[in-house]
Amino acid sequence: MSQLLNRIGGPSCRRDLSASIVLFLIAIPLSLGIALATGAPLQAGLVSAAVGGIVAGLLGGAPLQVSGGATGLVVVTAELVQRYGWRATCAITVLAGVAQVALGALRVARAALAISPAIVHGMLAGIGVVIAIGQLHVVLGDSPDSSVIDNIAALPSELRHPHPAALLVGAITVGVLALWPRLPGKAGRTARAVPAALVAVAAAAAVSAGMSLPRVDLPSWKSPALPGIPEGPVLGVVAAVVTVTLVASMESLLSAVAVDRLRTAESGSRAGGREAARADGRGAAPERRPVRLDRELAGQGAANVVSGLLGGLPIAGGAMRGSANVRAGAVTRRSTMLHGVWVALCAGLLAGVLELIPLAALAALVMVVGVKMVSFAHIRNVQRNREFPVYAATLGAVVLLGVLQGVAVGIAVAALTALRRLTHTRITVAEEAGLHRVRVSGQLTFLAVPRLSRALAQLPAGSSVVVELGGWFMDHAAYDALQSWAEGHRARGGWVRLGGRSGRPIAEPASAHACRPWTPWRNHHCTRPAPAAVRDGGGQLLGGVSAFQRHTAPLVREELARLAREGQRPTQLFLTCADSRLVTSMITSSGPGDLFTVRNVGNLVPPPGSDAACDSVGAALEYAVEVLKVGSITVCGHSGCGAMQALLGSAVPAPAGGPKPPVAQTPLARWLRHGRPSLARMERIGRLGRGEVALGDRPVADELERLALVNVVQQLDHLMAHGCVARRVAEGGLVLQGMYFHVGEAQAYVLEAGGSGRFSAVRPDQGAAAAACAGGSAAGSAGVTAPGGTGGAADAGGGSLPGWSGSLDLMR
Repeated sequence: MSQLLNRIGGPSCRRDLSASIVLFLIAIPLSLGIALATGAPLQAGLVSAAVGGIVAGLLGGAPLQVSGGATGLVVVTAELVQRYGWRATCAITVLAGVAQVALGALRVARAALAISPAIVHGMLAGIGVVIAIGQLHVVLGDSPDSSVIDNIAALPSELRHPHPAALLVGAITVGVLALWPRLPGKAGRTARAVPAALVAVAAAAAVSAGMSLPRVDLPSWKSPALPGIPEGPVLGVVAAVVTVTLVASMESLLSAVAVDRLRTAESGSRAGGREAARADGRGAAPERRPVRLDRELAGQGAANVVSGLLGGLPIAGGAMRGSANVRAGAVTRRSTMLHGVWVALCAGLLAGVLELIPLAALAALVMVVGVKMVSFAHIRNVQRNREFPVYAATLGAVVLLGVLQGVAVGIAVAALTALRRLTHTRITVAEEAGLHRVRVSGQLTFLAVPRLSRALAQLPAGSSVVVELGGWFMDHAAYDALQSWAEGHRARGGWVRLGGRSGRPIAEPASAHACRPWTPWRNHHCTRPAPAAVRDGGGQLLGGVSAFQRHTAPLVREELARLAREGQRPTQLFLTCADSRLVTSMITSSGPGDLFTVRNVGNLVPPPGSDAACDSVGAALEYAVEVLKVGSITVCGHSGCGAMQALLGSAVPAPAGGPKPPVAQTPLARWLRHGRPSLARMERIGRLGRGEVALGDRPVADELERLALVNVVQQLDHLMAHGCVARRVAEGGLVLQGMYFHVGEAQAYVLEAGGSGRFSAVRPDQGAAAAACAGGSAAGSAGVTAPGGTGGAADAGGGSLPGWSGSLDLMR
């Protein structure tokens, strides 16, 4: 069988076949449960799973996305079934599919991603609440009402008088779903290969074998009845079609993007093993074509057309099934299509087995899925981004009014929230030692001019006033009002300074600088004092700290408080030069808690046991490697390094016929002795004419730059002389990386693995995985090689330099 699969489609066929079986085992109970929750014929759930797998899998633009009856459409479909009947619901599904095909042809798929994530997650959470409450009635032995309010009102009575058998079956199903993913030990990991949903439903069916309970009832297969024309107002039918189109499209497109991100992460984590397998012909790379959202939307539309014509549920892509597909090792779209084939075969050949499943088990399964749709991770995310009112409004409106109405309410609240942020301006006036300070926080637009004018009018004539503008935008009306007031105040004998952050004078709005509190290195002169005090370094520092306390501290206080409570857990040690032009947080896009940084003159790593060895660097290495358990160490040199210039100056040959002039043994001179091996290495390279360090996209500029590059390689060798570093590298838990930063070009170069001595430029579009693969290390005297000589160590080390995710929150 294995050889046959290899002949037909290569090694990837085995992985696709295995993944399709996993998907099939998930799809059967889930499809039946969704059909039960909508009030549609149970057979419709199987039809949607089969059509979603085969049609959407064949025509869609997201190869690993898995489509079928979606939980996000349960509430919509249930309302349509109750209002119009099943045949009319199928017709609405067909019309929604046609609309999706048209939207895909118009290439508007990416426009759907412009909707705020808070609205989307709020919509899905509201649908989850409605699903969970409705299915809880089935678990208690009753049937749900069409209104979620009525269902909530009826719950106390149902809880007092539940159906014992149905409640037992539901409890077993929920218990297995909760405990199965947490099975401990090696046996537990093996057992978890079987989907929890299948185990839960099977256990419930086994326990309820002798009980009198409603069970799955699949009618014999026959030609499906053609969809019927919905009866009712035209606008109502149009609204139903729009609702199905909107919800199915958004869920499918967002799921496609999520599954593609997961595929990228999974393929990156398996990069080392995949390369090794491909080398001996036993592996295959995943299908790496980018997601084509317009094609995916058209493919979903085609699947809905076919599903509606065959009497199936509305179809959408699902992130849960897509994630299972990726984690099961799927390579191509064959896994999705095969899973649809298995569902169709099961429905035709194993109907008797499916009819053993109690409906209470399916209801409990869907109830758990509905509860999981209310994601606390999403709630924390929207709260962190100050969009919780949008999320809460959407959720509540979906529960009380319906899906389409809930989305409309969410969009309205999001628009009002954005407008409030744009127009919300806080103006305070404080007197400090005879100086009146007017602080304006927020954007200064014409809407805030009346309040600003009232505040300025309260200032005494002839007083000294500083106006500080803390926002990033000021329109012409506000600028004109400020300038007019300032001129009038000066004419009455007063003193006025209009400034941005830290009091820097402002100009016309068009030429105002773009200094941001989360990038204090940019336009850093905005924190400098007046020209008369330029030599006062303490004044400049105090100005910068003052700006931090006013503008940046409120934004980072929550994150720093978390780090203060939890302690530091950096994954990277970054060793670089003390040069003031080298800003580590800037070039690595890192923030608090990301990097454990060691800086010294020349980014030197004295080897242990050397003459006048430096315990300071050694202690930092030991603490980072043994206590913090960092996954990588980066040595970063830079252009124009004063330490390298000093080393080159010390290499001037002695005059003919005489000894070298003595060098004063100052602390700096003694420290630079640790750089002499780098100088000797460069001279040896020059004499032998081999092992030359090089830059990937241009020649090395001069001897100073050449020495800086050689020094990075040499310090990586010195790192390996430290026992704790060598041990962690040999264990595969630590990776060493070399980096060079050209200050004038603002360009970073990363040392390639393999001992070539070549530094490759890091490009703006280069992903984190690529940067990790480019990291080099030192182990041996013949050049630079990968730590431990394997690619596995690089993977275990954690990869490239981190970016601070908190920066996104600060920019909001």
